[in-house]
Amino acid sequence: MSDGSRGGPDQVGMVAPVDPVEAVAEVRRAAGRVREEVHKVIVGQDEVLEQVLIAMFCGGHAVVEGVPGLAKTLLISTIAQTLSLGFSRIQFTPDLMPSDMTGTEVIEEDKTTGSRELRFVRGPIFSNVILADEINRTPPKTQAALLEAMQERQVTVGGVQHKLPSPFFVLATQNPIEQEGTYPLPEAQLDRFMLDVRIGYPSEEEELDIVRRTTATGGARPQRILSGDDCLRIQDAVRRVPVADHVARYALRLVRATRIKEPGPKPRKVVDYLRWGAGPRASQFLVLAAKAKAAMAGDLQVTPDHLRAIALPVLRHRIITNFNAEADGVGADDIVRSLLEEVPLESSSRTLDAVAR
Repeated sequence: MSDGSRGGPDQVGMVAPVDPVEAVAEVRRAAGRVREEVHKVIVGQDEVLEQVLIAMFCGGHAVVEGVPGLAKTLLISTIAQTLSLGFSRIQFTPDLMPSDMTGTEVIEEDKTTGSRELRFVRGPIFSNVILADEINRTPPKTQAALLEAMQERQVTVGGVQHKLPSPFFVLATQNPIEQEGTYPLPEAQLDRFMLDVRIGYPSEEEELDIVRRTTATGGARPQRILSGDDCLRIQDAVRRVPVADHVARYALRLVRATRIKEPGPKPRKVVDYLRWGAGPRASQFLVLAAKAKAAMAGDLQVTPDHLRAIALPVLRHRIITNFNAEADGVGADDIVRSLLEEVPLESSSRTLDAVAR
């Protein structure tokens, strides 16, 4: 069993399959095996599971948002059980301090010599898979400490930088309906999450299956099937999936159409309801997530359909709506859907049908 501590960004290429067909096949096999194991515990939620796997196969982070009782925490912990990696669950609360997460320095005395020295005691953030449960319940100071870990893959304590293990994923949950005692994540922190995954209620048949499973004795447990080296190899294989220039430019047009202050045609909903658009990180993540989507489907290159399929979780948390949107009941998802409907696949001089006149 691997602890996932070996390897790093500059080592990934040395373990990646050379054959692109085999690389894509490996990604697809891994996704299928993880799905099979997770579904021993989780009923349905195929789209949610796929989006979380896309984030992990890209080396990114994801936030899973949904009302209480939809098994957000169980889903993430079950995925972690399929990996031979270190796993830590951090329950975010209003009194959680950065040192509770990152670790702290303690004074250690050598009883033989009487000398004292500082020793760093690592916190739960020093693991491969971090479940940040109810992330919006902790104050900004602690959120900022998590931001450094997510972006830099390190933490700084007492002026000393400590590297985090590789691979490293933060999978967070938050409840959208309970606002009392919460600290909404700032845009800078939200932007670090590759995907904003929304989880909904199960169908009637799925809920019946859930009731049957959870009210009976026993229950299957998922097996560990992927090591740290496997994850690093999959991440490298995903990045090797080719994307044509016209497809990449389509991704850029989708993202750039959200920037209301930039010249060019915009859908009517963008002009009327957006206060701020998505930055360059959205373009990067949209293409990278589409690569993972393609590889998981067994496709050897990215198509516009892959981009459209992953656009909602990539963009919804990177665009900021205005007061008009709130008054008219228009959400970020509505605006992203309008982009997918109205932004042309090929660049042309034609204006969008819904451009503000």
